[in-house]
Amino acid sequence: MKNYIHPLNTQFHVNAARSQLSKKQVEGNSFSNELKQAIDKSGHLKISKHARTRMEQRNIEISPAKWQQIEEKITEAKAKGVKEPLVLLKNAALVVSAKNNTVITMMPRNEANGQIFNNIDGTIIVD
Repeated sequence: MKNYIHPLNTQFHVNAARSQLSKKQVEGNSFSNELKQAIDKSGHLKISKHARTRMEQRNIEISPAKWQQIEEKITEAKAKGVKEPLVLLKNAALVVSAKNNTVITMMPRNEANGQIFNNIDGTIIVD
């Protein structure tokens, strides 16, 4: 026969374990939610090393006002579930990770003509 040791008041132990678990869940969710919101609020696009190199090599210039427009459109696209849009400007084409707020690559618009862009799930045209 198996010998079990039973606590005198099992309800106390169960409730204590539940309250500790729910505290950890609330604290964990709270922290992760706060972190996600802080990242989402920043909204600033980062430029990957690859994209920055392309930008410098090909003399692509994008004004701060245009970057602001791009960031706003990326935020809108992200809200609609777009994860990797192609952003078309008059002078450039950018592939952006909306999830990471990062420009993955870019090229002058005239080089983009005739190109096939894969792994994108949306297009944003900014004039």
